[in-house]
Amino acid sequence: MDALNGNSNNNREFCDIQYENFVAPYGELWCNPVWDSLLCWPPTKASATAKQRCPFVDGFDTTKSVEKKCDYNGHWETQNGTNTNENSPTGWANYSTCLTPEMLWLHYQVYNNNFGEGEMKVEIVEKTRTLEFVGLSISLVALLASLVIFCRFRSLRNTRTRIHKNLFVAMVGQVLIRLTLYIDFAIFRRKTHGMQRGIGNTPVLCEVSYVLLEYVKTAMFTWMFIEGLFLHNMVTVTVFQETSYYRMYRLVGWGGPVLITLAWAVVMAFYYHPKSKFLRCWSGYNLSSYFWILEGPRFAVILLNFLFLLNIIRVLVVKLRQSHTSEIKQILKAVRATVVLLPLLGITNMLFMIGAPLDNVKKFALWSYSAHFLRSFQGLFIATLYCFLNGEVRLALDKTIAVYLSLRRINLQTRRQSTFSDYQLHRITSERPSDHTNYLNPSASDIQPRTQIIPWIVELSRSDYRLEETDFHSRTNTVECITSQ
Repeated sequence: MDALNGNSNNNREFCDIQYENFVAPYGELWCNPVWDSLLCWPPTKASATAKQRCPFVDGFDTTKSVEKKCDYNGHWETQNGTNTNENSPTGWANYSTCLTPEMLWLHYQVYNNNFGEGEMKVEIVEKTRTLEFVGLSISLVALLASLVIFCRFRSLRNTRTRIHKNLFVAMVGQVLIRLTLYIDFAIFRRKTHGMQRGIGNTPVLCEVSYVLLEYVKTAMFTWMFIEGLFLHNMVTVTVFQETSYYRMYRLVGWGGPVLITLAWAVVMAFYYHPKSKFLRCWSGYNLSSYFWILEGPRFAVILLNFLFLLNIIRVLVVKLRQSHTSEIKQILKAVRATVVLLPLLGITNMLFMIGAPLDNVKKFALWSYSAHFLRSFQGLFIATLYCFLNGEVRLALDKTIAVYLSLRRINLQTRRQSTFSDYQLHRITSERPSDHTNYLNPSASDIQPRTQIIPWIVELSRSDYRLEETDFHSRTNTVECITSQ
C-alpha cells in the first residue's frame, strides 16, 4: 500500500500537529509518524511503503519521489533492512533518488560505495569551510586597509596603483558576497531544516547573488590580466605612455566581465527555466558544462599572464648580458613580485579547474586544504605584496608618522610652556596688583612659543606634495614605475 503525500508545510511543528491525534486501528500494526529533518512521514501500515515527493532542498529535483518502508512489525526499516532502534528512530529513506544528475554524479564520486570514506570527505569539507571563512575575513581587512592607504596619499595616485585599487575592489566584492552566502548557509539553510528562510530560499535574490559573485570573480581575473599586461608593457615597450591606456583598462576590466557573465546568466536562465519549479537557485550550476563559459576566459588569463612572465624573463636575461645597472635591480624586483603573484592567482584557480581527487581521502584532504587556503588568503597575500611591502607606500607612511609624532611633540612642549607662563603671570599679578595692566597685555615674546608650530603645519600640508614630487622624478625611469618592494 503506497501513500503519496505532499510536503508543502514541511517542518517538525507541522508534522507533530498534523498527526498528534492519530491512533492506529485496533489489531493492526502501523509505523508511527516521524520527522527525519527533511520530510514528515505519515503513519504507515505494516509491510507498506510511504512515498513522497522529494523535498525542496539544494540539489534535489522535486519532480522525483523518495520512499520509506514500514516492515511487517510496524517499525521503520533502517538502511541495512533491520528494524528501527535508539540509534536510528526515524528509519531510513534513500534520498539519493532525489538528486539531480549533476549532484548524483558528485554523490557517487564522494561515497564511491564506501560510506565511511564518504563521511570523512564530508568532514574535510566542513573543516575547509571554517578555514575559508577565517581566511576571507582576514583578507577582507587587509584589502580594505590597502584601499584606504591608496586613496589617502596623493603620492600613490598613478596608473599602477589605480590598477591595484581596481583589482582590490574586485576582490573585496568577491569576499563580501562569498562571506554573505556562507553565513546565510550556516545560519538559515543549515540550521533551520524545513524553514524557508535566507537567500538560498528567496527566488531571484539567490540567483542574482550568484550572478554577482561570478561577475566580481571574473572581474578579479580580468584585472589580474591587466596587471600582467601593464607590467609586460612597462618592461618590454620602449615608449609607453601609462596614463593614456587607463580608460581602456577600466573599460575592459569592468565591462568585459559584464558581457561574459551576462552570456552565462542567460544560458543558465534558459537551462533552469523548465525546471524552475523544481530546482532551487540554479543548484549545482558549477558542475554543469556551461560553467566553462566563465572558466574558459579565466583559464585564458592564467595562460596569458604566464606568457607575459616568460617574455619579461627573456628581456631580463638580455639586459643582464648587456650591462649591470640599477635598472636591472628594478626589473628583478618586478619579476620577483610577478613570480609571487602569478602562481598565487593561477594555481588556486587551476586546482579548482582540474577538480578534486575524490577517489582517495588523503589526496582529497591535501587538495582541499591547499586550494581553499590559497583562495581564501589570496587577498591578504596580494595586499601584502602590492601595498604593505611596497616601497612607495612605506615611504608615505613613514613620512606621515614622522610628521605626526613631531607635531605631537611640539604641541606637548607648547602646552607645557604655555602652562608655565600662565602660572608665572598669575603669581606675579597676585604679588603686584598695581601693575596688572602690563601683565594683562603681554608682549609678542610671551606668545612666541606658540608660533613654533607653524612650520610643522606647513610641513604637514606639503608632505604629500613632496612625496608626489619625489614619485614624479622616480617615475622618469620606466622600470621603476612597475613596482617598488
